[in-house]
Amino acid sequence: MPLAFLYSDELKEYDFGPGHPFRGDRFQNFLPYLKKQLPPENNYVLLTAGEATDEDLLRICREDYIEFTRKYYAAAHVGRDYDDDFYLFQSGDNMPIGRPGNVEMAARVVVGQAKKAADLVMTGKYQKVVSIGGGLHHAKSAYGEGFCLYNDVAFCAKYAQEVYKLDRVLVLDSDAHAGNGTADYLFRSPNFLFIDIHQDPMTIYPGTGFAEDIGDGDGKGFKMNIPMPVYAGNRSYALAFDELIMPVVAEFKPQLIIRNGGSDPYFEDGLTRLGLTAAGFRMMGDHVRQMSEICGGKQIDLIASGYNPDVLPQIWFALLSGIAPFDVPVVEPRPIPARLQADFAYETSKTVVEQVKNHLRPYWKCFQ
Repeated sequence: MPLAFLYSDELKEYDFGPGHPFRGDRFQNFLPYLKKQLPPENNYVLLTAGEATDEDLLRICREDYIEFTRKYYAAAHVGRDYDDDFYLFQSGDNMPIGRPGNVEMAARVVVGQAKKAADLVMTGKYQKVVSIGGGLHHAKSAYGEGFCLYNDVAFCAKYAQEVYKLDRVLVLDSDAHAGNGTADYLFRSPNFLFIDIHQDPMTIYPGTGFAEDIGDGDGKGFKMNIPMPVYAGNRSYALAFDELIMPVVAEFKPQLIIRNGGSDPYFEDGLTRLGLTAAGFRMMGDHVRQMSEICGGKQIDLIASGYNPDVLPQIWFALLSGIAPFDVPVVEPRPIPARLQADFAYETSKTVVEQVKNHLRPYWKCFQ
């Protein structure tokens, strides 16, 4: 079965303006690269989805937040001021620069794609669906931050669980930054296993996602944070998948897997300090595909992040070629420094893995 991509030209409007780290051209740059590397025939299809409605957004957002966000970004898009109470609803990194794109409209498209992805996978039309532009994991119910307005990760998980009556949904966040917004939504529910592998929060925004944060209430033990040390490379990530992620997922037995995260764990990203190479992303994709066999291949991929535009298409493609899988060679867009080939962070990564096991040992047989 081919891989289904959800994409719309409207995604180029998810653009905070000249000079901002998050520009809309990232989406337009990926598709030409994909088509150049691999013809669509028998490999993938391109589909579209409509915008999320207010009713959709109310599943995850407060009404006053939706109203402010819609009005503020509509005004900014046409060059008008509408900054009353901005900091009550948005962080400074969501402040547009100059004339932004139609950001709020594009954010609705992203949530609309998450909804359609869940429908396509859960009705059996496709086993695996990729939402280009998805993974806005910092947004909360009444506060936008980290370049994220509406949290499509949380929407996708909650929508699939509620509409299709699922008991066990796995959300795997492999973005270099911790998914603090997604955590807020899923922290207290045993219906969601939320695994978040990210750069050590002592060294990066948003400063959350420590190993001891394992959920709360009925959801305690269903949250796994894996704070990777600075410059952790391919061996470190393989260790985390083999020793932590794969065993817990096998025990949890998810009915659906949702993964989010783009290219920002790459060793030359503009905002992060991790050490993955293109081969490391392919390895990650291979692991996700293997995990999806537990639930009949049902997996949704939400991909947007990465802050080195020169390598973003190649790294996204390496990751997705493992998930699909596509029978293509891994191409390294940059020479790999010797320190990363050796993965000097590996011994520290082993310590992190043991810390995570210790915090979760009372809740999972595979760690006992």
